[in-house]
Amino acid sequence: MSQQPKGHKWFASFYDRICASQEKTPFMKRIREEVVGGASGRVLELGAGTGASFPYYGDKADEIVATEPDPYMLERARPRAEEAARPIELHLAPAEELPFEDASFDTVVSTLVMCTVGDPVRALSEVRRVLKPSGTFRAYEHVRYDHAFGAFWQDLVAPLWRWIGAGCNPNRDTAALVRGAGFEFDELKFFKHHAPVPPMGFVRPHIIGVARPA
Repeated sequence: MSQQPKGHKWFASFYDRICASQEKTPFMKRIREEVVGGASGRVLELGAGTGASFPYYGDKADEIVATEPDPYMLERARPRAEEAARPIELHLAPAEELPFEDASFDTVVSTLVMCTVGDPVRALSEVRRVLKPSGTFRAYEHVRYDHAFGAFWQDLVAPLWRWIGAGCNPNRDTAALVRGAGFEFDELKFFKHHAPVPPMGFVRPHIIGVARPA
């Protein structure tokens, strides 16, 4: 097992304040209700962050396990896990090294996570490993532009964006990575959420998807 990352203490301390206005919007609430609220059976949430998704799990989720690689983010998630209507088991673990048995989850949930994973190919391989053959991967992610002009600017700003955003990559083609990891999408919606101006224009394209092991 590799050494756990040190985390981003200051980023974690400001994260909730940075995201507070966005999390209160009807748009984000609908996204979390769709992606998280649709999870069923034994559920694994990747990169839970400070626990923003925890209130959205419904009765279909029989058991909820959440991982987070940043110890500072995980500490902020603990009170939310304790306040959640459903018991949530927390683990300090990166998506690339999930400490769970093969085929042990019915659903894996990922919301704005794959952009920060150090090795997304390995992480998605782990997702496929821990999912049951009949399981589903439910994801909401910002992704690479579908045209060269937008992708050019994402590539240009990526080094600075990663430094400011605790490793966030604005230019990942996550849908292609999911397919490359051996998944097929039952549902996939591509849309542009933010206004096409900096800074959020760099992460304007988003996807919502439900995928299954092929």
